Amino acid sequence: MSQYLDRAFSPAKLGSLALKNRVLKAATYEGKSPNGIPGDNLKQFHKSIVAGGVAMTTIGYCTVEADGRINDQMMWLHEGVREPLSQMIAELKQLAPDVKVSGQMTHCGNFTKVRKLQRLKRPLGASKAFNMLGAPSGVPFAGAMTLQDIDYMVKLYADAAIFMKDTGFDAAEIHFGHGYGLSQFISPKTNKRTDDYGGSLENRMRLPLRVLEAVKTAVGDDFPILGKMNMTDGVREGVHLPEAIEIAAMFDRGGIDALICSGGTSSFNPMVYFRGDSLAKGMIEQQTNPLARLGLKVMGSRMFKDYPYYENYFLESARQIRDRVNCQMVYIGGCTELASLEEVMKEGFDFVQLGRPLIKDPNYVNNAMADSNYKNGCIHCNRCASLIEAPGGIYCPLNQEGEAAQAG
Repeated sequence: MSQYLDRAFSPAKLGSLALKNRVLKAATYEGKSPNGIPGDNLKQFHKSIVAGGVAMTTIGYCTVEADGRINDQMMWLHEGVREPLSQMIAELKQLAPDVKVSGQMTHCGNFTKVRKLQRLKRPLGASKAFNMLGAPSGVPFAGAMTLQDIDYMVKLYADAAIFMKDTGFDAAEIHFGHGYGLSQFISPKTNKRTDDYGGSLENRMRLPLRVLEAVKTAVGDDFPILGKMNMTDGVREGVHLPEAIEIAAMFDRGGIDALICSGGTSSFNPMVYFRGDSLAKGMIEQQTNPLARLGLKVMGSRMFKDYPYYENYFLESARQIRDRVNCQMVYIGGCTELASLEEVMKEGFDFVQLGRPLIKDPNYVNNAMADSNYKNGCIHCNRCASLIEAPGGIYCPLNQEGEAAQAG
């Protein structure tokens, strides 16, 4: 095994947090929290991941309030989930005593299909907008947040961070990207404000930086804060790499412990980060809303553009951000095969996050450490991602088909 693969599988520190290696489970929404409660399916999913050797697994899309959910099956951080979350984290650490657990804090902003909001009358984002996702469900319009709403959002994130730390998480990831609530302020595509929170990059970054400061103040220096950000929104009027480099530098100055540099938006161009086969076919098959299914059939090719997969597809852009910042860097994007992991380590990135490769093979790390010729087997068909609202949530169809063939 090369010195760079040795580095990938050797102990490291994320901020002050000791990790047994540099391979982390990326935050992905698995669709395994029925009625918003983290259940046995979610626990078993993450158990398979931590048993497979990763240093830290991330429980994705933990919304900071009920109205931050994209659908009403998503988990939101409140007292009703404290016990099942604490129990799940305890069981993960019992199974793999040296593993760490992170949680991703996020808010959908104006991008939701939840009809019965608890605090709000309608979804709110940086600016008034047409809610494409919610339109088929009867939630077509979103409003603009007031200054009071913005202050409340900062408090929500700080309270959520305290909740996470108290519940047993070892770190938290703030989602600043992919077109969700905080990203809607950062991107000029979705931020049309004319007050102190819109216009210049400094103004558009005001809320995200306030959130970062409030979270760090709430949990202290011994609880690492990671941030997932966009290097490009993948749309003409959005954030692109030159501005993203400045955004990364602002997060760095704001005290972020580590940056995860991704791209694309769930609302406008998700294939930037999925890369590979289109999500359209699988989502049409899973969609139960007739109007939404029709919309996908008509608009699928425009919503899910063609972005062929290749290994380490974000590396060139992430390298430019790495060269600008002093914080730690977590690489994400197409690092499936060992040669790609080796390249990322050789480039000097501190950690790597894996998503689809771990869905295909939860035992990725153990298998790779045991066999220098290890092949993961993920073909980036994206069928797993289209199952987020299917009963039981996501799984790798290739694995299921392989098991069925063996049984037959």
